[in-house]
Amino acid sequence: MESINIQSEPLISVITPSYNASKYLEATIKSVLAQKYSNWEMIIVDDCSSDNSVDIIKKYANEDERIRYVVLSTNSGAAVARNTAINESKGNYIAFLDSDDQWFPEKLHEQLMFMQKNNLAFSYTSYINIDEKGEKEGSIVEVPSEVNYKQLLKQNVIGCLTVMLNKDMIGQVEMVNIRTRQDYVLWLDLCKRGFRAVGIQKPLSKYRIVENSVSSNKLNMAKQNWKVYRDIEKLGLVKSVYYFIQYALLKIIKYTKSR
Repeated sequence: MESINIQSEPLISVITPSYNASKYLEATIKSVLAQKYSNWEMIIVDDCSSDNSVDIIKKYANEDERIRYVVLSTNSGAAVARNTAINESKGNYIAFLDSDDQWFPEKLHEQLMFMQKNNLAFSYTSYINIDEKGEKEGSIVEVPSEVNYKQLLKQNVIGCLTVMLNKDMIGQVEMVNIRTRQDYVLWLDLCKRGFRAVGIQKPLSKYRIVENSVSSNKLNMAKQNWKVYRDIEKLGLVKSVYYFIQYALLKIIKYTKSR
């Protein structure tokens, strides 16, 4: 594996929102601790959990000073939790990892090398689906080598757990304060601003499929996509209908292939 010049090792801030994730949180944290690239900080923002998530976070923060945490006083949603973590971050790069997902050990190393080599501000990777228990690996979710704004409107092919951003190139990063699809809106915004979204066609992350999660509710996701078109992107009715039909057709094709 190609090595990184130690003098050019930037700090990578890992952004992790957490809410009632005690069943999965340790595996998530351990996947960051296992990274071959060591110059990272992990900022976990707990969104007022009612389980013992905070106890788990405190345990690991006490064991490794690279792990820091914030506990929100009221449940505010993933956007607020992620933005809080971003505001607390000190890294040149930021990478997103939700509290029920995991990374392969080479994730940060390979993605950073790829971005430095190609002078990129925005990258994402393929990933593997895992079951709720994390015991069975499913299909590989392949990603295109590059995606633009109009392509993203048809389908969000970018998994949040795979994204790394160069904050030095982009500037301040902030997600819009909506309960779902806030990551999708950020990807759209970055593409609109002219940043290339470039993919690594190798699975470097594990996405946990959790039953009854927000992202598993297909009808709700469809409604949120419509709101993104109309309320956030301010697309006209005709364009919104066009992109929504494309979104729905691609979802149907994906569902049919998976059966």
